[in-house]
Amino acid sequence: FMQSPEQHPVSQTIEKHLKRYLEDLGDNAPNNVYQMVLTVVEKPVLEIIMKHADQNQSLAANYLGINRNTLRKKLLEHGLL
Repeated sequence: FMQSPEQHPVSQTIEKHLKRYLEDLGDNAPNNVYQMVLTVVEKPVLEIIMKHADQNQSLAANYLGINRNTLRKKLLEHGLL
């Protein structure tokens, strides 16, 4: 079954930790938050899916719903190849 994005445990976890991150900044202005969140979330997603797919890039790309070439590029960007 599909939960609404607000109810999804991953969304709730990101929300909790992003709020903590912003609180920890105190009076310092956040910078490049969107890219930071994408980067810190993307790498573990790629690692876990690649492991689940037994390192099969075509299968992992299918699981992720992205093109295999895009997956390969992202794996290289994150130093996972």
